[in-house]
Amino acid sequence: MARDLYHNNVRKALEKDGWSITHDPYSMRVEEVGYEIDLGAEMLIAAEKGTTKIAVEIKSFAGPSTINEFHKAVGQFNDYYVAMSIQDPERILYLAIPEDVWNRFFQKNVIQKSLERIGAKVIVYDPHQNKIVQWKS
Repeated sequence: MARDLYHNNVRKALEKDGWSITHDPYSMRVEEVGYEIDLGAEMLIAAEKGTTKIAVEIKSFAGPSTINEFHKAVGQFNDYYVAMSIQDPERILYLAIPEDVWNRFFQKNVIQKSLERIGAKVIVYDPHQNKIVQWKS
């Protein structure tokens, strides 16, 4: 599996934020269909004495067409969301997006509506500082 340009940056950012990386990649199989989401992570929630588990699909948006990469990201997110609802419904799926692309492209009304329609949860990251900037639920 080819890794996204900022794979290690997002991994470091999640670790800085207190997450334990449990899977790299997070693989699932539903019937005969295999999936590989970039990362699986969990964090102990002391107040609840439980854990929060997430899976993160990392996108760099480094190609020549942002809209084409957006289409691929939405398709992957939707496929992974459905597979996780069958295989691991406790885990929450996030789409990780670089901060500059979030500010430049994802603020458009039509793009926000698309994210709402698929119920996408988003992690906005700064790939230069290896830092999580925002969690959007």
